[in-house]
Amino acid sequence: MNKKFIIIAIVYTLLIVLVSVYVFEYLKKNREDEESRVDNQVVLVNEIEHSIANGDSEHAAQACNTLKNDYQSAQSENKEKMVLIILPLIISILGVITVLIYLDRSVLCPFRKMKGYAMEVAKGNLDKPLKMERENYFGDFTWAFENMRKELVKARSVEKEAIENNKTVIATLSHDIKTPVASIRAYSEALEANMDNTPEKRQKYLKTIMDKCDEVTNLTNDLFIHSISEMNRLEVKESEIDLVAFLKDEVKKLFVDDSCSIKAAFGNSDTVDIESAEEKVMINADPKRLLQIIENLKNNADKYAKTDTEILLETGDEIKLHFRDFGPGIDEDEIPFITGKFYRGRNAGDENGSGLGLYIVSELMSKMGGSMMMINKNPGLDVVLTLK
Repeated sequence: MNKKFIIIAIVYTLLIVLVSVYVFEYLKKNREDEESRVDNQVVLVNEIEHSIANGDSEHAAQACNTLKNDYQSAQSENKEKMVLIILPLIISILGVITVLIYLDRSVLCPFRKMKGYAMEVAKGNLDKPLKMERENYFGDFTWAFENMRKELVKARSVEKEAIENNKTVIATLSHDIKTPVASIRAYSEALEANMDNTPEKRQKYLKTIMDKCDEVTNLTNDLFIHSISEMNRLEVKESEIDLVAFLKDEVKKLFVDDSCSIKAAFGNSDTVDIESAEEKVMINADPKRLLQIIENLKNNADKYAKTDTEILLETGDEIKLHFRDFGPGIDEDEIPFITGKFYRGRNAGDENGSGLGLYIVSELMSKMGGSMMMINKNPGLDVVLTLK
């Protein structure tokens, strides 16, 4: 409890005790005097009766005057007694009023200020400072609140600066992408116009196009790294799709050669090529994001495994999509961490990469209510996607 409250309570209690003791002693003495007065009045009444009976009217008149004076004195003392009885009540009322005024000025008024200030902060108005009054009961809290406001202003400023810097970086990279894209278009138009009339020219054009494609890839990787903080804002729009048709129509297009075989196993039946499958396997997923997942797995396999790949659709209690390569796999102790943002395994070697491929796959699968698991097959790595 605050020291000021303790002092006020002690002083107020002592005052009430002192007044109460005084009133108690006064009433005790007054009761004794009252008993003595009643005895005297009884005696005077008897004297008056005897005087009247004996015909002593003068003595009876004196006794009556004495009785009258005594009665008037008793009335005056009764008024004083009432004042002394009311006095503690008045002191109590004054004390309560004093405490209420003190509480209003020291507690309620600062609290009202804090409430109004908190509402302004909630509205986003962080420019108005809060006057710090260390002497009231909210002094330390006010100081902490003001420091919090300053930190929020600082954080907002840093965030704004970061957003502006991010916009600048993205704008710069986007502008830089235009240059190699323009070269790719120019050389492609030259090929279309049959300007590669010698093997040397054709080789030069093709090499330039591939070099520019690599340049675009590096720039887009930089662009993606700068925007990866927005990963949690990626929208997933689920719809019911036929997974078999999806593999036939969309996934097949990702592979320009026969480096990937796509098969399916329905229930306990044998494995069949996806082209000959007639069954429908309905799932809830975002086809755009699902294709993005498979493309990331393909790029990882092409870059690190450098082997053929196979995709297997497996149905049963769960719908699973296996994506397997036949490379060296991933060290077992790295599997729990390999989906972390920017994490790259020891088998990455000198290959360029950002450590985001498997992170993206894991995040998108989670957003679609599915899961991802990685199993070393010796040789190769099997990435198992469990779908809704």
